[in-house]
Amino acid sequence: MFKANSLNHLAQVTRRHFLQDGSLGLGGLALASLLNDGANAGPVAEVPFAPRQPHATAKAKNVIFLSMSGGPSHLDLFDYKPELVKRTGEECPKSLTDGKPFAFTSGTPKLLGTPQKFQQFGNSGAWVSAAMPKVAEIADDLTFIKSLSTDQFNHGPAELLLLTGIPRTAGRPSIGSWVTYGLGSENRDLPGFIVFVSGGALPSSGKAGWGSGFLPSVYQGVQCRTGGDPVLYLSDPEGMDRALRRLSLDVINDLNRIQGAELGNPETATRIAQYEMAFRMQTAVPELMDISNEPLHLLEDYGAQPGAASFANNCLLARRLVEKGVRFVQLSDWGWDFHGTQAKEDIRENLVERCKLMDRPVAALIRDLKQRGLLDETLVVWMGEFGRTPFREGRTAGGAHLGRDHHPLSNTMFMAGGGLKPGMTYGATDELGFNVTENPVHVHDVQATILHLLGLDHLRLTYRFQGRDYRLTDVFGKVIEGIL
Repeated sequence: MFKANSLNHLAQVTRRHFLQDGSLGLGGLALASLLNDGANAGPVAEVPFAPRQPHATAKAKNVIFLSMSGGPSHLDLFDYKPELVKRTGEECPKSLTDGKPFAFTSGTPKLLGTPQKFQQFGNSGAWVSAAMPKVAEIADDLTFIKSLSTDQFNHGPAELLLLTGIPRTAGRPSIGSWVTYGLGSENRDLPGFIVFVSGGALPSSGKAGWGSGFLPSVYQGVQCRTGGDPVLYLSDPEGMDRALRRLSLDVINDLNRIQGAELGNPETATRIAQYEMAFRMQTAVPELMDISNEPLHLLEDYGAQPGAASFANNCLLARRLVEKGVRFVQLSDWGWDFHGTQAKEDIRENLVERCKLMDRPVAALIRDLKQRGLLDETLVVWMGEFGRTPFREGRTAGGAHLGRDHHPLSNTMFMAGGGLKPGMTYGATDELGFNVTENPVHVHDVQATILHLLGLDHLRLTYRFQGRDYRLTDVFGKVIEGIL
């Protein structure tokens, strides 16, 4: 609430007075950041959108994070284990399962080798399943990590740990929010962090997977849609044209600036910045989200269709967004939870069908970035929240379908882009794919490495909240030097 003298003052203050006399207030600082088309103008809390210098020389400027929600079966896609295939149907050694947490398996499960055919590809000799033929073609552009582990064996906590650094919904900032907080945005007409969701459902972590937590809310991910209005409520209401929208926004911002100068709440500056951003997005976003002007051969390469809502469209949009300077693009694709309790969760034909929706656009995205000279400055990350067990899921014993349980102890991911050694495989698991045996990597190490490639030191990128300095990697994490 404004005080009475504040209301009297408001009646006398015009925007001209404010621009002349308000430069010492918080509102003036926020306005300066909006008018300043990208200069590094000051502290993070005061200029939320301005680009900022990283801690060190960056290898990459942008990130496209491909989150395969549900936990893809790495043993059926990338981590080939001939010994596991040979021993299919045998009882899993108790030494491997005793004392280990599994979501739906107890007792002594049966080992399950992959039903997929594997082959080595490229000069690197990377093993890739026949379920991923297009990704196999670009194997020499990829950096595989086959020694990934996590602390969590259920979807929600594991995905929260991956995306926010902590397995609880305690309001921690997501990795995209940390990145935009640390580096700002390169495009004043678009958010620095944009999210797309496919697969017909939100990921298990929900919107917390792109939330800003205790950071100013300007750093949260903006979820866009590939069908209908790209952003809900972005269009002008019926009966309001753009000029009237501008006038009403000016009046609202005047009120916010006076309140900001009086109360000193940084969220007021955030509110001003978001209103201004939304106004500019009305022009920039619809054109950017329209992929119909892309060449036909490129649409075919991605498998994209103008107006459709699909992972393929989202991959193409991700390229368009980083091309325009969006700092962090996150694509969450639900549908990778292959337990085998029903036909659509079978790791035979049904996994292949699921891969068809992902394999082609991911390969097209990396080729497209490379051909445009963008891959050197864009980091592409592909991963799920955990791996899958080398044994058959407990509930499917004797059933018609094949599937695997959640497995936090080993997993495979890949990355591509600036600052990485392409065409290499880092780390390894044992002959059954159960435990990591070489170069262990934790999800906190992945987070630290992503920040490092962007020129950010995960130990120094902190935010003080409730008397403590917080960071994405909590008190863990180390950069994976072997892949740089």
